Amino acid sequence: MKREERRQAIMDLLVAARAVDLDDLAARFAVSKMTIHRDLDDLEQAGLLRKVRGGATIEAGTQFESDFRIRALQDGEAKIRMAHAARALIEPGMTVMVNDGSMAALLGASLTECAPLSVITNNAAVIERLKDAPRVTLIALGGIYSAKFNGFFGMVTESALAGLHADLAFISTPAVAGLRAFHMDDNAVRAKRAMMHAAERSVLLVNHARFGRSALHALADLTEFDAIITDAPPAPEDRAAIDRAGIALTIAEDPA
Repeated sequence: MKREERRQAIMDLLVAARAVDLDDLAARFAVSKMTIHRDLDDLEQAGLLRKVRGGATIEAGTQFESDFRIRALQDGEAKIRMAHAARALIEPGMTVMVNDGSMAALLGASLTECAPLSVITNNAAVIERLKDAPRVTLIALGGIYSAKFNGFFGMVTESALAGLHADLAFISTPAVAGLRAFHMDDNAVRAKRAMMHAAERSVLLVNHARFGRSALHALADLTEFDAIITDAPPAPEDRAAIDRAGIALTIAEDPA
């Protein structure tokens, strides 16, 4: 097997299992552990995985989030349920903001069902999907493009948002600890915060598995969101803290 084929196979295993073991990979591909180390080093350098003791993972860490291309392949059914719940909050004629992220990309791509609508986004996947959509006014935010997050960030993005206003902002996050949302990238945090400031209401989109996790940068207190949408009940202690704070939590169900 050629090197690139082996590395693609490693990524396929990671998408399926979220973590891989160094010894297992060496045995599977009949190569030395040093060869696997080099593969994992190069894939980590490309931002596709995070090396851990004895292997690698694509699970988020305090300073790591896997590449957009990887996240887009994960948790498809959960994202569909959450997108359906999010669309229930949208009325025709609204202006909505959609941030970066694979969950937000799936939601944004489905917004044609809510038309007529104005959509403001820095998410390149949403821009691509909606650029020719009928009855959708698309406001694409410029800025510095990040391939890792497949979106646009920086001063240009934030300045544009300062001059805009929306009815709803859909904000996604990779980590929630206690009553705070976190993110590992400061540019993403600033863009998300700018969207929240520019919207009448903000809705947090978060996979239930991301509760009980932290990251390098604080994004917002959960009380700053008007609603939280997740795909399954979080751990009892996390659910209890949200309920005590009086925050609306929606558990997305399968669309009828």
